[in-house]
Order: sequence, then structure tokens, then C-alpha cells
Amino acid sequence: MRRMVLKGLAVLGLSMFGLSAVAQDIDPENVLVIEIAGEGAGIVEILMRPDLAPLHVARIKELARSGAYDGVVFHRVINGFMAQTGDVEFGKLEGYDYRVAGRGGSGLPDLPAEFSDITYVEGIIGMARSNSPDSANSQFFIMFADAKFLDGQYTVIGRVISGMEFVRAIKRGDSGANGSVFENPDYMARVRVKSDL
Repeated sequence: MRRMVLKGLAVLGLSMFGLSAVAQDIDPENVLVIEIAGEGAGIVEILMRPDLAPLHVARIKELARSGAYDGVVFHRVINGFMAQTGDVEFGKLEGYDYRVAGRGGSGLPDLPAEFSDITYVEGIIGMARSNSPDSANSQFFIMFADAKFLDGQYTVIGRVISGMEFVRAIKRGDSGANGSVFENPDYMARVRVKSDL
């Protein structure tokens, strides 16, 4: 039964990615499982796309497998736009300081851009970066809504295939402070690659 559910999610997730809705199994090696704690508490599954962004997907898997993402907050959450997380350097819940969260990376080298023609719509996951296209490292964002103006400017790594209701419930930041979450942010309690569970 679980296999059939995954197959159904594969069809939904791939067709929403602009790909053929041919039934196929989802490889658990390419599914990121995020346990969110806080207002948006729940389990979110992301279908990652190594065919589009092999370097970025490999980085996400490496950080997830090392436990680096565990306890990292959603430090920037803009209503009607997106929720950003993944600052493993300055974004941990313990000792959280909104003034520095979002400025860090992972200690690993920045990655070259892997832009694609995937359109930014609700549920798409993009890699955060600075002004340089080749500066993505560990931070990523999940879209709440369509934002086609981001197309071709930020590397797409995947799309939410289950648990979008929890993403939509993530605690919002201050609208006057570029979405900064000042206190008690939601966070990723645990992040794993599904094949490791």
C-alpha cells in the first residue's frame, strides 16, 4: 500500500514539476524528509532533482546525513512568498539571534549556479544565495506562492510532494523587517534522506 501511495505522489510531484505524468516509483535516495517543530509542526517530504542540480542536491544530502540541519530555524519567513532556512552556521535554535541568522553557510565551499527552466510556484525549493550566482551553500527556501520573477536566477533543487500544509503553517516573520523571525521561530527538528530511514 505504501508503495502505491509513493507511486501516486510520484505522478503528482512530477507532473507539477512540468514533467510527464508517467507513473514511476520515487527513489527514496532523492527524497528529503524534514520534521518541522513549532507552529508548522509536521513532516514534509521533498522530491529532490539531481538531474537538474546535482551539486546542490549532493550538498543537501551531505548536510542532512551529517545532522547539520537538525535544529536549524526558519529565520526568514515572508507571508505570501517563502520560508527560508538552512543556515547551519548561525541559524541553530539554541542561541538563536535573528540579527545574524541567514548570514552563514556550512563551512563547505560555495557552489556554482545550476539554473534550470523550472518555474517558481508554490512548493518549489530554491537555494538561497548572495548577489553572486555562484554563492549558494547550505540555505534554501520553500515557496508559499508563485514567484516567476525568480526563474533562472536561483537553483531549483526540488519540490514538496507531501506536507505542504505544514509549510504553509510555518511561523511568519515581521513584514517590516524583510521577514525576519525575531523570536521563537519554527525549526527543522530533524532532516534526513528517506533512504536512510
